[in-house]
Amino acid sequence: MTANNMDDLVALCKRRGFIFQSSEIYGGIQGVYDYGPLGVELKNNIKKSWWASIVYDRDDVEGLDASILTHPEVLNYSGHEDTFTDPMVDCKSCGERFRADQVPDYCNEEDLTEPRQFNLMFKTNVGPIEDGSSFAYLRPETAQQIFINFKNIVDSTSRKPPFGIAQIGKAFRNEITPRNFIFRVREFEQMELEYFVEPGEDEKWHKIWIDERLKWWEDQGVSKNNIKLLNVEKDELAHYSKATVDLMYKFPHGLEELEGIANRTDFDLGSHSKNQNELHIKSKTKLNKGSNSKLAVQREDNSWFVPFVIEPSAGVDRGFLAILNEAYKEESLENGTKRVVLALKPHLAPIKAAIVPLKKNNEKLVNLAKKLKKELQNQKLGRVILENTGNIGKSYRKHDEIGTPMCITVDFDSLDKETVTVRDRDSMAQQVIPINELTEFYKKFLN
Repeated sequence: MTANNMDDLVALCKRRGFIFQSSEIYGGIQGVYDYGPLGVELKNNIKKSWWASIVYDRDDVEGLDASILTHPEVLNYSGHEDTFTDPMVDCKSCGERFRADQVPDYCNEEDLTEPRQFNLMFKTNVGPIEDGSSFAYLRPETAQQIFINFKNIVDSTSRKPPFGIAQIGKAFRNEITPRNFIFRVREFEQMELEYFVEPGEDEKWHKIWIDERLKWWEDQGVSKNNIKLLNVEKDELAHYSKATVDLMYKFPHGLEELEGIANRTDFDLGSHSKNQNELHIKSKTKLNKGSNSKLAVQREDNSWFVPFVIEPSAGVDRGFLAILNEAYKEESLENGTKRVVLALKPHLAPIKAAIVPLKKNNEKLVNLAKKLKKELQNQKLGRVILENTGNIGKSYRKHDEIGTPMCITVDFDSLDKETVTVRDRDSMAQQVIPINELTEFYKKFLN
C-alpha cells in the first residue's frame, strides 16, 4: 500500500517533524524545504545506504566531496551556459510565470506570451567587488566536479577504467515552477556516480548499472511494480547522451523520474580536456582553450583514450519521497480505529527503537529504561530514544507513524523478573525478552 495522495505525506511530514517549509515564519521560500529531526535521520540513512552499496561494497569506486561554488568555465565547456534552460511563458491575465509545459488550467492560451529560454543556474559574486567580472555559479549538478577532478583522483589512487567516482551533495536550480512538495525544488541533494569505461565497453556497463540501481531501490523498500523503465527517445536525449534509461516511479502525483542512468560517452572528459585534437574524441565538444589538464588514460601500448562515462544519477529528495510513499500505510484495527504506519526498512528508520517506561513517574522504571537506552545506543546502529509519556498506547501509535521498528516496554516484570516486552511495529506482536538478551535481539532485529 502507498499513500492515497500527496496531502497525506505532507501532513505527516509536518506533524511529525520530517519536513518543514523553509523560512516558514516569514512566509516561506517557494521550492525550498528544511528537514526536521526525523527527516534528517531518514535522509542521512538513505545516503548512507547508497554510499555503502556504491563505495564500500565495491572495489572499483572512489569518493569525492567537491565544492558547491563552480568556476564559470566549467559550466561553459560542459554546455550548461548554453543549454541548461527551460522554456518560460508569462500569463498576461494572472501575471504569473510558468514553465511552458506546466501552465495551469486557469490560464487561457491566448493570454500566454511566446516561450523564451530561461537559464536555471544561480550566479553569485566571488570576493568583495560586485562588478560582474568575478563570479561563480552554484553548481546545478554534482557531476561536473567529478569530471574536472578525474586526473587528481587517477593520479592519487592509480585507478584505471573500469572504475567510478561517487559523490553526494547539494545542487541548485532556479526552477520556474517548483511543484509537488520536495519532488521539484530549487535546492536539493544528488547521489551521483560517474563510472569510467573503455570505449566499446559502455553499452555492457550501461545495462549492468541499470540492473544494479533497480535492485538497490528494491532493497530500500521501493516495489519494482511501481517502477517503469523508460528508454529516452533519441530526439529527447540530453546533448551529452548516447542513451538514457529513466527509472520512472509512481509518485502520488503521477509517473515521474526517480533516477536516470545515462551513457554520457566521452563528452564530459573530452569537453574539459586540453590537447583535444590528439585524443580522437567521438563526441561533439567545444574547443577548450582554458583547461591545463589532459583528461585521458594511457594504455600499455602508450596510446591514449578518453573514457566513456556511465552515470547513475538519483535525487536524494525524490528518493526520500518515494520511500516515504512506499512505507505509508493506513490500517483498520479490530476495535474500529485506524492506525498510520510507516513500514520503513529497519536500516532506514529514523529511530531504531523506543524505550517506554510503563509509569513515567516511577524512578526505578525510568532509571532502568535510561540504562537500557544507553546500552542499545552504544551499539551505534542508529538513534534510540526514551519515550517517557506514561501512555503506552499513544507511544505505540506515535512510533508506528514515524516508522520505529520496535518499542521496548519497561514494566514491573522488568524489575522483578528482569524481562522487557518488545513490540513489533508491523505485526504489533509482542514478546517477552530477558534483559540480558536484549542487545543481541536488537542487533539481529535490525540486521
